[in-house]
Amino acid sequence: MKERWIAPERLFDGQIVLTGKALRIVDGQVAEIADAPSSARHIAGCLTPGFVDLQVNGGGGVMLNTTPSRTGMSAIAAAHRQCGTVALMPTVITDHPDVLDQAAAAAIAAHGDAGIVGLHIEGPHISVARRGTHNADHIRPMDARTMDVVARLRRNDIAVLITLAPEATTNAQIAALAKMGASVSLGHTDAPAEDVEAAIAAGATCATHLFNAMSPMTSRAPGAVGAILNSELRSGIICDGHHVDDRMVQLALRARPADDLMFLVSDAMATVGGPAQFDLYGQNVRLDNGRLLNAEGNLAGAHVTQAEGVARLVQHIGAPLEQALRMAITTPAHVVGQPALAQIVGRPLHDLIVLSDKLQVTDTLAGALAALMAHDAAE
Repeated sequence: MKERWIAPERLFDGQIVLTGKALRIVDGQVAEIADAPSSARHIAGCLTPGFVDLQVNGGGGVMLNTTPSRTGMSAIAAAHRQCGTVALMPTVITDHPDVLDQAAAAAIAAHGDAGIVGLHIEGPHISVARRGTHNADHIRPMDARTMDVVARLRRNDIAVLITLAPEATTNAQIAALAKMGASVSLGHTDAPAEDVEAAIAAGATCATHLFNAMSPMTSRAPGAVGAILNSELRSGIICDGHHVDDRMVQLALRARPADDLMFLVSDAMATVGGPAQFDLYGQNVRLDNGRLLNAEGNLAGAHVTQAEGVARLVQHIGAPLEQALRMAITTPAHVVGQPALAQIVGRPLHDLIVLSDKLQVTDTLAGALAALMAHDAAE
């Protein structure tokens, strides 16, 4: 049994950032966190579990909707791993029912594959008025076919996050989805606050990309935004400087009634780790000054990584590093019922990443350890 001690400058343990600590590494896994012994090898930067992203439409030139297969999921996960995201939910958006069937079959086949933690079904049971880039031709009320898909996924122990609009779904259907063990997320909705609150009472536990594609908050009509802010739903938010103004992100972080209700999502498309354009619904989507625009000129997902979102939270929005890391790791891990994704002990070294002082991903712990060993061998 080979044992090594590694002492990073800072260490995020899933809750707080620690200093003066070291990791005892045995046989390629972290065995414990303890005070740094004198024999520990030091590495620069902040060591943290890799990021968790629950809304990833594509990456590496691949969109799940156009390649709804295990191979497609693997390519998307590989592209995001290069950017520090080690666990993600491939996301299938509104499309023909056959596409959802294929994505579900792919998620079942990929169960246990590195980096794949379930399936996010975003639509087609949403509001036409708040559809965003989703194809209006495929939007429809909740039906037995989707209910059967979710039931099949849950029977195969696949974590499911399903985004829907209250006006496209009955509260009884929401309750049935929650009873199956799916996480029901409210989004792409034009519903008033009262309908959102009723959906929460029925069993919805999440909200999808707060502020985007939902009825806004006004003085006499709280809308979906106001209802979500006042609730204890865990809510995703996109922090790319385009989807949500930084000041609105600050407001959301202050407004929630409890800590750790906000989590970071990328809503990333095929351009992350891939070409600067791709096809969606047979139309071209192109990257234009950091924004992805479809043929209608609307935002079509995001060109951002979790690492970039964390950096923006800290450097532009003013969130403490601990809060930003919990938003990108701990809270999403709990949303999908996989808290081990926010832990360091027991994790393989390639699932732990090193962040520079500027919060750029510089390496994995596996890579940092290999570099130390190569240096030792050369001396």
